[in-house]
Amino acid sequence: MGILEKISEIEKEIARTQKNKATEYHLGLLKAKLAKYRAQLLEPSKSSSSKGEGFDVMKSGDARVALIGFPSVGKSTFLSLMTSTASEAASYEFTTLTCIPGVIEYKGANIQLLDLPGIIEGAAQGKGRGRQVIAVARTADVVIMMLDATKGEVQRSLLEKELESVGIRLNKHKPNIYFKPKKGGGISFNSTVTLTQCSEKLVQLILHEYSILTRRVLFREDCSPDEFIDVIVGNRVYMPCLYVYNKIDQISMEEVDRLARKPDSVVISCGMKLNLDYLLEMLWEYLALTCIYTKKRGQRPDFTDAIILRKGASVEHVCHRIHRSLASQFKYALVWGTSTKYSPQRVGLTHTMEHEDVIQIVKK
Repeated sequence: MGILEKISEIEKEIARTQKNKATEYHLGLLKAKLAKYRAQLLEPSKSSSSKGEGFDVMKSGDARVALIGFPSVGKSTFLSLMTSTASEAASYEFTTLTCIPGVIEYKGANIQLLDLPGIIEGAAQGKGRGRQVIAVARTADVVIMMLDATKGEVQRSLLEKELESVGIRLNKHKPNIYFKPKKGGGISFNSTVTLTQCSEKLVQLILHEYSILTRRVLFREDCSPDEFIDVIVGNRVYMPCLYVYNKIDQISMEEVDRLARKPDSVVISCGMKLNLDYLLEMLWEYLALTCIYTKKRGQRPDFTDAIILRKGASVEHVCHRIHRSLASQFKYALVWGTSTKYSPQRVGLTHTMEHEDVIQIVKK
């Protein structure tokens, strides 16, 4: 029996097993086996005989956004509207057959936007060009899931399932579980909270399935068996996702209102160029970027060339971005902006910068 058949059998058994106290250990083991087989499925094949057009795109700009969706939902039209790149768009499916990069220039930042070929159901098992598409999506900072507003919620649930099965966790945080090897003494299990989904016995059964005999495990939050398996596997990617419903000009106002009120969702129309500005604002928020401006002594700040950093970046991060040796020669910095109590304020390397702050660095 091949890996695909084994995965299919386990999925069927999970579906027909009732969820209650008596079956929680059995379900936990099934989920552990399922995660193992899916990991094997994603490993690259040893035979490199089939050579085709590559998907690898060099990472450039200040952030990377992956555009994922089923065929003919408007991804190529969206890329052409938002960037200066022209991606072939047509009314038939599978117009885009490889990864097409473009750059969105917004608030002084260059955001790389990747138009990926349309995903089909079963992409995680390698159908279509699913595996290459998903591999590129794992390298992004944010995923834009483009959906057809005329098709309701079907596309969203199918895409979430495909991405979930290959270890991409959308709008979720990493489980707060301490999981470290130790020299001996078996499994050391503890928790700082009351556990309602996992027990010590279930944790030991799951670890036994992975042939792990000695580990220190500490649950710092009430996690499910799936989240614990994610921690064991260790290659999961946690990233923010924006659900973008396109073609809202073809549905009723009531349906537009319902979709717009869903969490992490934006409604647009590429055909009529509706709500694209708001989508850019939301994208900027999800990327968590900040613009920092520099200033030389006795001169006005340079507002034409911003340093783009992640939210929560310190003065030390600014120094490293300007020059790698600047932090070692640092004496103090003067900062103007919302991160200071008064302007200018003299700060050290650990001071946290905020959006549109101005900094002047003084060397020793």
